[in-house]
Amino acid sequence: MTAAVVAGLLAGYGIAIPVGAVGAYLVAVTARTGWRTGVGAALGVATADGVYALLAVAGGSALVPVLAPVMDPLRWASVTVLVVLAARAAWQALAAYRAGGLASRDDGTVLTPARAFLTFLGITILNPMTVIYFAALILATGPSAPVGLADRTAFVLAALAASASWQLLLALGGTLLGQILTGTRGRLATTLASSTLTVVLAVRLVGEGVVW
Repeated sequence: MTAAVVAGLLAGYGIAIPVGAVGAYLVAVTARTGWRTGVGAALGVATADGVYALLAVAGGSALVPVLAPVMDPLRWASVTVLVVLAARAAWQALAAYRAGGLASRDDGTVLTPARAFLTFLGITILNPMTVIYFAALILATGPSAPVGLADRTAFVLAALAASASWQLLLALGGTLLGQILTGTRGRLATTLASSTLTVVLAVRLVGEGVVW
């Protein structure tokens, strides 16, 4: 079981640490709304990773050919959602700046922790590459792959914990960013910068096929 836990931790960090469009958006949302919403968003991403880890140990290799025909539509759907969310954040920041309302952080009433959880769960779950990543990892380990119920459970929980710890670290970074850059122009600049970065990274997903 120890080997399964270590493998799960490595797999979880392996899928979570590369910061892409979702990670950039997570930091931006936390900076704008506060740590509670950031925690909800982080747990949404981690939950999606946990679900895909579970699918992988339950027979991920069999799911790969099933997912192949719908990978492109799912990828485009994910990119569309990310671009829309980034554009909405930028528009709201500009509108609030013109109204003089960016001097303080919002209290999270617009995007609640529960809504953030569901939003980020949905964005991340759209990525079929995650289950392929876990399935390929398990296949590559050969005889050492988790096979028993206890080992598979340990693997999934460890992957979930690893992903959650990293996403929460990103949320913490967003919280610190929001506390430091509380000025009107600073908050506008960071919101526009994060929205631009999210769009750029999202567009890259079309070519790379990865949403993290």
